[in-house]
Amino acid sequence: MKTTLKTSAALLTLSLALSTGAASAAPVVTSLNTGKTPQAAGISTIAAANTFTIELNGSVLTEQGFQPSAAKEPLVPLRAVAEALGFSLTWNQSSKTAEVTKGNIFTSVKSGENRYTVNKMSTTLGAAPQTLENKLFVPASFVSEVLQQTVSVEGQKIVIASAMTENGVITAINADAKFPSIQIKGTGTSGLVLNLSEDTVLLKADGTKLTVADLQIGMTIEAEHALFSTRSLPPQTPAYQITVLDSAQPEGLLGTEGTVESINTSQDGALLIRINGTGLTETSQSEIVLRLPADAAIVNESGEPAMADAIVQGAKVIGFYGPMLTRSLPAIGTAWKIVVIPAQQQ
Repeated sequence: MKTTLKTSAALLTLSLALSTGAASAAPVVTSLNTGKTPQAAGISTIAAANTFTIELNGSVLTEQGFQPSAAKEPLVPLRAVAEALGFSLTWNQSSKTAEVTKGNIFTSVKSGENRYTVNKMSTTLGAAPQTLENKLFVPASFVSEVLQQTVSVEGQKIVIASAMTENGVITAINADAKFPSIQIKGTGTSGLVLNLSEDTVLLKADGTKLTVADLQIGMTIEAEHALFSTRSLPPQTPAYQITVLDSAQPEGLLGTEGTVESINTSQDGALLIRINGTGLTETSQSEIVLRLPADAAIVNESGEPAMADAIVQGAKVIGFYGPMLTRSLPAIGTAWKIVVIPAQQQ
C-alpha cells in the first residue's frame, strides 16, 4: 500500500511540534469539538475526553486517542498502535513497565513517568503516559520520536504513516538466502540498501509476483520502505514492497560505473561512449565501449529521464548492458540504460 504523506504548511508545523517535544512549543491541536470540554487529570473514561480517531497507513483503528486539558498533545493507546506497526509489547511486572521492541528499537514505558528511551538516551515528550480504562496511553510524539514513524494531526484525527516510497535504479544485489538486500541510488557507500525479508512483496508494475532471483542490476524500482534507517554508509532500511517499473529488460544484465573517456560516432551514425571504471558484478567489464541505440534509457539515479546531452566526456555514469559483447579490448556492447550521476556527487 502506497502511503501519501501530508506536506501542507499547517501539517508541517504540527509534525515539527510533535517531533521536537519542546516545552516552549504551542499545543499541536486546537480543539474543534462541538461543545465537549476536555477534563483535567480526573478523566475517568475516554468518552469524557477530547477524543481523536487514529488512522494508520490509511486504515482507521477501532481504538481512539484523547487529549487531557493539561497535555501539549494527544495521547494514543500504546498496545493498539505498537502492534499495528508490527512491534512486540510485553509487560515487565518487576519494573511495572511496558516494553516495546522491533528490530533494533527498544523502549520501556511507565505510567505517569515522562521519561522515554531513544537510542539508549533518556528524553521527555509532550506528556507523561497515562492509564485509562486499563489501557496505557502515550503521547503522539512517542510514535515519531521513539517508534520512528511519521505522525500528523488533522483536526480530530491522528494520522500515522509507517512507510515512505522512493524510486531508484538497482546497482547491487545481495542474494544471500538469509539476508537478501538490494542497493539503489548509488554504489559503494552512496545510495540506500533495502533489506528484504520473507514479508517483502516483490512485483512487476502489472502486479505479477517476483522473487529475489528475478531482480537485476539496472532495473528501476519503486520501493516502499521504513521511515528509519541505520547510520551506516550506505544506510540500510527494511523494504516492505519492491515494484519493478521497467516493462522489459535483457537477461543477465551487466553494469559498469565510471567516467566517460571518449564519445565517438560509428560508421552507421550510432553514438559510442567509452566508460572506464569499475564493474558492478563479477562478469561486468571495468572498461567498456557502449553503443547507444535510440531506445536506450537515459536516466538519473532515481530512474527519472535525463537529457542525452548530459553524457559528455568526463561525466560520471553507470552503463547497463546485455551479456553479448565483442572480444575486443575494450569489449563493445549495446547500452540498455545509462544512469547519469549528478556533478555534485562526482
